[in-house]
Amino acid sequence: MENSKPKTIAFQGERYAFSEIAAKQFFTEEITCVPCKTFDIVFEAVENGSAEFGIIPLENSLTGSIHRNYDLLLEHELMVVGEVFLRVEQHLIANPGVSLSDIKTVYSHPQALEQCRKFLTSLPGVEPVASYDTAGSVKMIHDQKMHDSAAIASSLAARIYEMQIIKQEIEDIPENFTRFHVLSKNDKKFAQPDKTSIVFSMKNIPGALFKALSVFALRDIDLLKIESRPLRGKPWAYIFYLDFSGNMDEERSKNAIRHLQEMSNFLKILGSYPSGYSKESNKE
Repeated sequence: MENSKPKTIAFQGERYAFSEIAAKQFFTEEITCVPCKTFDIVFEAVENGSAEFGIIPLENSLTGSIHRNYDLLLEHELMVVGEVFLRVEQHLIANPGVSLSDIKTVYSHPQALEQCRKFLTSLPGVEPVASYDTAGSVKMIHDQKMHDSAAIASSLAARIYEMQIIKQEIEDIPENFTRFHVLSKNDKKFAQPDKTSIVFSMKNIPGALFKALSVFALRDIDLLKIESRPLRGKPWAYIFYLDFSGNMDEERSKNAIRHLQEMSNFLKILGSYPSGYSKESNKE
């Protein structure tokens, strides 16, 4: 019998970035991970079929939402089909032989730099510099043989690129988790969906947001998150991203959405999917 081809998963960053670690945590079988320079390219790869799935970070428990990805969810016609929570342990990584006193610059993704703000401010004379990726920063320092610089990234990135960890777990708070969404062109079911994400905008009526949220309260549907974003082209108007418990096969969810549509001028269902889980650590 011919072996099935491994699923291809697009992610933003270099190999061994946290997004790739999250993908391997979500997909328990063998997968082929496709690194992409930007989040836009991740969405495009899934849309054009060069990757079967994409994985994107949506929010971090310390630094909040990754707004670019919320905007891309609105702009593209992809479905959210899964969710995973990853414990993020950030490490200060440098070339072998480099000591903490040698370091003048620290490179990493802006989110990682923000997650380690207290540690970085404790290093006088060290400049944090935003890079497009955590693992990519390690690769750059390795490839360019930079001996006055370090990167913030995962222990896996340090091991794969044969770099040394100067300081372990430098994030401000140990309870540091990132939530990722798994994307597909089709409504793929991995397990029984128990969570739904939508995006909508309201008509200009008194008490609009209160009325919008009440359609869920009236049906005893738990709201898990609500996020507002500016509506492009309409100053001081907003769209709302909302997660709730339930799936669109349930009658009460269907009724809530029908009710919400009556007071909305735009509504899009991003997907129903099994809610995420977390492991104790991302150490491998």
